[in-house]
Amino acid sequence: AAAVSLSLSAALPGHLLRGLLPLLSVFRLERAEAAARRAGLSTQPVWRKLWDDVMKTRPPNSENITCWRKKFLETFFSNVLHGVLDVSSDWRLNDHNFSPLLHSSPHVTQLTLCNMLQGAVELTAEHNQKVLENLAVSLRILKFQHLLSSDPSIRHSLVLLLHRLIHHGSVNQVSMYSWPVPDTALLVLILSMSAGFWRSGNALTYHSSPCGLCREEGNTQSQELTQEQPERGRCNEREWSDGDNQKGSPRALEEADGQGADAGQNSVLSRLSCCPLQNQVCEEASSKVSWDHTSIQGESSPPCFSEQLSCRRVLRKSRRRLKSAVGKKRRCLRRSRGLCADPDDLYDFVFTVAREDNAGLLDKSSITEGESTDNWTSSSSGSPCCGHAGCKKRGGSAGIFSLKAAHRFRSVSTLELFSIPLTGDTCRTLSNLLSSWVSLENLVLSYNGLGANIFCILSGLRALSRHSDCRLHVVRVSDVFSHMPCMELVRCILSAFPQLHTLSVSFDLKNQLEGNRPEGNPSCSDAEIPESCLEQLEIRFPREPLHTTFLLPVLKASKSLQQLSLDSAALPSSQELGLLLQALKECNPNLKKLSFHDVNLADHQKEVLLLLQDPILQEITFSFCRLFESCTTEFLTEIINTVKRNSSLKSLKLPGNRLGNHRLVALADIFSEDSASSLCQLDVSSNCIKPDGLLEFTKKLEGHIQQRGGQIQFTHLRLFQNWLDQDAETAQEALRRLKAVCSVVNDSWDSSQAFADYISVM
Repeated sequence: AAAVSLSLSAALPGHLLRGLLPLLSVFRLERAEAAARRAGLSTQPVWRKLWDDVMKTRPPNSENITCWRKKFLETFFSNVLHGVLDVSSDWRLNDHNFSPLLHSSPHVTQLTLCNMLQGAVELTAEHNQKVLENLAVSLRILKFQHLLSSDPSIRHSLVLLLHRLIHHGSVNQVSMYSWPVPDTALLVLILSMSAGFWRSGNALTYHSSPCGLCREEGNTQSQELTQEQPERGRCNEREWSDGDNQKGSPRALEEADGQGADAGQNSVLSRLSCCPLQNQVCEEASSKVSWDHTSIQGESSPPCFSEQLSCRRVLRKSRRRLKSAVGKKRRCLRRSRGLCADPDDLYDFVFTVAREDNAGLLDKSSITEGESTDNWTSSSSGSPCCGHAGCKKRGGSAGIFSLKAAHRFRSVSTLELFSIPLTGDTCRTLSNLLSSWVSLENLVLSYNGLGANIFCILSGLRALSRHSDCRLHVVRVSDVFSHMPCMELVRCILSAFPQLHTLSVSFDLKNQLEGNRPEGNPSCSDAEIPESCLEQLEIRFPREPLHTTFLLPVLKASKSLQQLSLDSAALPSSQELGLLLQALKECNPNLKKLSFHDVNLADHQKEVLLLLQDPILQEITFSFCRLFESCTTEFLTEIINTVKRNSSLKSLKLPGNRLGNHRLVALADIFSEDSASSLCQLDVSSNCIKPDGLLEFTKKLEGHIQQRGGQIQFTHLRLFQNWLDQDAETAQEALRRLKAVCSVVNDSWDSSQAFADYISVM
């Protein structure tokens, strides 16, 4: 400790400080960081050794880690939070001045919460308030993985956490992974709070007191509201005076429900807790929010209660449908007419619709002026969802879910859902959230079992596209079964979002019912695509034929396209690939990266050579394309000579093409003395390469480099999943010599076990 104090207060010689750093605890190493920088020393080796000694694992993508200090402290925070690391296990962690969560939290930019959300409970505990404040500044990515159902107290902690980190923090990405049987209410809680929605009727409590940040904001809004109150009061008095004594009037309803149905109870519907229910209904109507499923078809929302009878009918229905959600709060409201910290408030408010059979309502203000609502709603719904099988009304009372009734906070810009089944109810709620989620920039829906509900999601996205301030730039949709042809889905999304930069559509299998389109969802195959900003397009066909005629309108509209990836497509004729290449040449002059995966190119040698000599392409991928299945020596020689003459090609990826030893050795001639190639990266993964073949390739490459005086641009070689384990000694020699030439990325792959697995599934 004395040595550290001296090093921080005085200029220790660099060699003394270098010897001192490995002897410091984490707490003092962190304090010595500035002194090390002043002395021109890097602490990275010390943090890396600390990682190896404490974590005892190899982090994924370790070659890409630029700051081991941040990597260690971020992982350390997560491990301590989830109780998988004992700080007493290493003397460098066991410092009485060191608070593990507090001192590591400023370095945490990414956090994963798992299982029963124990981490949320710990972070919202009163003794960790400063930790939460640090996370609100540093945290950017919040992940949920393998979640289980949780009790109300844990969900309440999650509400506090999300409110602080998203609504009043810096989190801009929420990702959820692997939730085979999701708790619907918990899922919608995370989705709705990620979208920035929260009830405005009751203050959010934090350690038994209102959220300070909300209170400050609420005071500002209250001052503004005070000025507007007289005008609003006149509207209420004028519109409701005639109906106060009738059976369906708001006052009669309040009397029937008892004294507990006051302003606090109406927080489920009201925009501010100080406003009575009738004020909110008037406000909602004036904001053009549809409140009645049966009365909105073909007509716009009424002005502020021009028809009192219709409004009273709507209010009765609204009150009845929300009775179950509101009723259980009455005892709490009778005890405290101002505040109720019921952790179930959000579910009552946001997910009433999910417990019903019907969708939420679409805010018609998101529809451009003059556009008919018939284009956006089914015959029985005002929701963004069309009337398809997944979203069709099934009778019973209609659920009410008005986004206008919630207070809107800050929302995230990236939403990712991986392997989380989405039911029809959840899709309708997500569609509602998407319809006004203007801050959303990246949307990833992966293996969610959407089925026919894809149309519901598309409806929400179409509604979102009507907002002039929409920021959506990246959409990725993948699933096992496709419910519509891939190209139709691509055209549907691009026609609504020409501003997209990245679009990825991927399906494993074709749905047998794909041709039976649900009623109310017109085909997108004829949708006109305006000129788009698309730069990256990825399509994985579920063994569908690749018809260039369907892809051509997309290519013509995407003049800025730089990356194109086509996966698992079947070429219906020998001319189809030639037509595609011609279309790319004419329509996409800026294309830099082209990738084919699992596309049989064994009989398309001419087209392959044309691609390899393209003067614009910088990266070409032929992945598992059976390229060398019936390859002759002449074709291999032509490939090598074509690449040697192409000075623009920087990366060539050939994984899974049955290259073998002798063809790998031949590829070394790409770097011969007479070559004009600028190739930097070569990927020969999964190509049945053995250690002796790799060693021969290395020797030949060394010879070419020597002939060129050591001047070569080749920097990266990828060797994943080859048969290098068959002779470990030879493989190690080849890899050692290769690493003196370029960066080599490989793995310890058990080829015998892989072959056994392959045989077992044949």
